[in-house]
Amino acid sequence: MLSNKKRLLLLAVLFVTVVLKNPVPSYSQDIEHPLKGQKVEMSFLGIEGWLSSRLGVYTSSDFVAYAKKNYGYDVNFTFTDSPFSEWYQKAATSFEKGSQKYNILICDSQWLQAFAEKGWIVNINDIIDIHPELNIEWWDPIVKETYMDPLSSGQLWGMPQEADVISLFVRKDLFEDKKERQAFLKKYGRDLPQTFEDFEKLSMQEFEKIAEFFTRPEEGLYGTVMAYSPEYDFLSMYLNVFMFSMGGEIWDEEDKRIYGILNSEINKNALKRYKKLLKYQNPNVVNYGVIETIEAFSEGKVATAFQWAAVGIAMISPESKDKVMVVPPPGFKQRNGSLKRLYPIGGQPWIINAFNDELHMRVAIDFLKWWYLPEVQLRFAEKGGNPAMKSILENPGFDEIQPWFRALKYMLKKKYSRDLWHTSQYGKLLEIQQEAFRAYIIGQIDDPSLVLEYIACQQQKVLFDSGESDIPSPKKCATVTLR
Repeated sequence: MLSNKKRLLLLAVLFVTVVLKNPVPSYSQDIEHPLKGQKVEMSFLGIEGWLSSRLGVYTSSDFVAYAKKNYGYDVNFTFTDSPFSEWYQKAATSFEKGSQKYNILICDSQWLQAFAEKGWIVNINDIIDIHPELNIEWWDPIVKETYMDPLSSGQLWGMPQEADVISLFVRKDLFEDKKERQAFLKKYGRDLPQTFEDFEKLSMQEFEKIAEFFTRPEEGLYGTVMAYSPEYDFLSMYLNVFMFSMGGEIWDEEDKRIYGILNSEINKNALKRYKKLLKYQNPNVVNYGVIETIEAFSEGKVATAFQWAAVGIAMISPESKDKVMVVPPPGFKQRNGSLKRLYPIGGQPWIINAFNDELHMRVAIDFLKWWYLPEVQLRFAEKGGNPAMKSILENPGFDEIQPWFRALKYMLKKKYSRDLWHTSQYGKLLEIQQEAFRAYIIGQIDDPSLVLEYIACQQQKVLFDSGESDIPSPKKCATVTLR
C-alpha cells in the first residue's frame, strides 16, 4: 500500500488530470437535485465469491454519504450475488419478467450482447450524451471492446467495473534463492528469471523447464498451477491461452463460422500442450478453479501460478508481499523467433437494468458518475480492485499500490489480451466445449482431433439453429460423437 504522503500526492495528480480532461458540467452542481429529500432503495446483483464484485458493493457504502451531502437524498443498497455458473440465469429470469429487482448489475463481459439484444439493459450512449463526464478515456481500446461495445458497433452497453487479465504469480523466495539458482544453472545452462523484464522475454518452452525444475512431489511442491475445472469457463479460458498464442482461432466473428476454424491442426497441438503441463502440477489440478489456485499458491505448494489479477489480494498476503512477484505470463515462440502472448481477458462491466423506473435510473447514473471520480477509483485500487481509466493507470505511483498492477497494465492491451465469443449463444457454446475438453483432459477421450471436431460440429449447429449464422454444420457431423 502507499504511504499517506504518497497517496495524497497521487490523489492530487489524479484529480487535476481527470478534472482537466473531463470537466464536470454545471448541471451536476445544481443546488436542487430532482431527488432531494427522497429515500431510495437500490439493489445490486453481483458474482458470488468474486472479490472485485464485492469491492464494488463495499465501496458503494461511501456513495450513501456522498449522495446525501451532494444531492440531498437518502439511498440504501442491498446486495445479492450468484456463482458465475448460475449468474446469467438469475439475471435473465428477473429481466424476462420486466422486473427492476436488480437495479445495477455486475455482469461478465460475455453476457453483454445477449442482454443488449433483448433490450434488457440500458444503452450507455444515451447516458453519456446527457452526462459527458462519463465519456472517459480508457487505458487501451481492449477495455471498450470488452466491457462496453461487444460488437464494435459504437453502441455501448456497459462500463468497466473491474478490468482483469491473466498474470503469472511467482515465488521470489524460490527464484532468488542462491542454491536454487545454481542448481537450475547447472541443469539447464541458464539462470532463473529474476526481473519483470526477464519474464517479458520468457517463452512457454523455457517456462516448462522452470515448472519441471520445481516439481518435487516428495516435498509437496509443484512447478505451477492453472485451472482445469469444468465449472463455468475455467478450463476453456486457460486452454485458449495456448490456442490464441500458438496462432489458433475459435471462430470467424464476422460470418459466425466455427467449423473449419476451431478444429485446426494448431488447436489440436494447443490442446495437447495444455494437457502436457499437467505433469508439473498436483494430480488433483483437473478439478482446480480460482479458489483452489489461490490456496495452492498462498500455502506455498507451487512455485508459480497462472491467475486472474482480480484475485491478487487473495493470492498475496501482507506477510508474503515481499516474497511474491507478479509478471507477464509466458509468450509462445513463433516460426520467426518472435514471442506471442495472447491471453483471454477477464473482468466485468456495470450494467443498468432497462426496466428501472425514473427514480432508480437517476440514482444508478449518479452512482456511475461517482464511481469514476479519481478518489473513488484510487480507493477501489487500494482495496484490491483493478481500475481501467487511463488517467488513473498512467499516473506515477500507481504501480506501487498493488504488486500486480504493473502486470495488469502490461497485459491490459489488445496486443496481449482478447475476449471470447460475443454472442447471445455464449452459454450454449461454452457448455459444449467445457464438456468435450474435460473428456480429453481426464482421459475419457484420447484423440484431440475428435474432441475439436465434435465441438466445432455442435457449436456451428447452435449458431445456425439460432439464426446467428447462415452456415450449417457439414452433413458428416451427424455421425461425430464423443465415443
